Amino acid sequence: MDFELSKEQMDIQQAVREFVRTELTRDYLLDLERKHEFPWKAWQKACELGFVAINFPEEYGGGGYGSMEKVIVIEEFCRQAAGVGTAITTGNFGSKIIANRGTKEQKEKYLPLMCQGEAVTFGAFTEPDRGSDLVSSPLGTSAVKEGDYYIINGAKTFISGANIAKFGVVLCQTDLNASPPYKGHSILIVDCPSPGFEATEWEKMGMNSFPSCQVSFNNVKVSKDNLVGKENEGFYYAVEFLNEVRVETAATAVGMGQGVLDRAVEYARNRMAFGRKIGEFQAISHKIAEMATKVETARLAVYKAAWGIDHKKADPKMCSIAKWYAARMAVEVADEGIEIMGGHGYMLENDMERFYRDVRSTELVEGTKEIHKNTIARALLGKLS
Repeated sequence: MDFELSKEQMDIQQAVREFVRTELTRDYLLDLERKHEFPWKAWQKACELGFVAINFPEEYGGGGYGSMEKVIVIEEFCRQAAGVGTAITTGNFGSKIIANRGTKEQKEKYLPLMCQGEAVTFGAFTEPDRGSDLVSSPLGTSAVKEGDYYIINGAKTFISGANIAKFGVVLCQTDLNASPPYKGHSILIVDCPSPGFEATEWEKMGMNSFPSCQVSFNNVKVSKDNLVGKENEGFYYAVEFLNEVRVETAATAVGMGQGVLDRAVEYARNRMAFGRKIGEFQAISHKIAEMATKVETARLAVYKAAWGIDHKKADPKMCSIAKWYAARMAVEVADEGIEIMGGHGYMLENDMERFYRDVRSTELVEGTKEIHKNTIARALLGKLS
């Protein structure tokens, strides 16, 4: 085992670190937060430098690297900017399914747009009445084949970037009689705008630079050429994709946790109370020690899960361990960060306040902690009845 990053990985890490310090300044982040605006300028530059599509094939404009390098990039962005970092690094959400399972023609048409920063993309899986449940009953979003087209009807919810995207992938029920229902799922690429497609942005607590949308499909017509992979195998493509995404979400949480820790340490070194630096008080120093331990533990879990993906040993149990633990860690660390900074941490002008709001989403997206605990438990216990 080698617990050090390679020279190339450290160079990537340093390049991202320098970029975010230069581009994601406090004034820029505050302006985006107040306007609830996507970070178009920084996202475009990040795409041009190859950070966003670092784990996409080189022939389509990506970096040709793996999950580990993507994790490194995400961590550095979210360490600096939490929600804005998430918006930048996941502005290509859903596109990896096309890279993994798409036809040559689909890859040539869609991936360069995303890699070059010409298209934000989305992935639509979650539905209003089922949340993380994709298996127990047929999807509410159907795609019925009519000649050379599919006609999509239904709704998806909590879909990031759908109102600013140029295309996205949508999980649909193409076989209404499949048993079990997930054996009738297919994935279709939907171009935006398309007649009958509508995305309405939610107002939410945090992540205000990356819109979350309610999406409706009203007789949306999609060419049969936009079917990704084989018909009725979409569930398996989604699971493959979600293993990667869950590790990336865990990396988001690690970055946020590290960002909180950085700011808490700086504050404890400089803040005076009762004639002493507050870091000299054992109550504060122990908080710092516990925060650092949690961040490092989560990081190791994330790196192990990413290593497995890159070595063709993707382990759903390890991906779930990384995701739920890193997300829980980030929420706990952010809470302690507010405690250390007190009233100052509650003010919008301080990064801590944004971290505190943004980090809560990491426990909700890409499967709740209960879903991941179920995955871990099933892997350990097997089928008991």
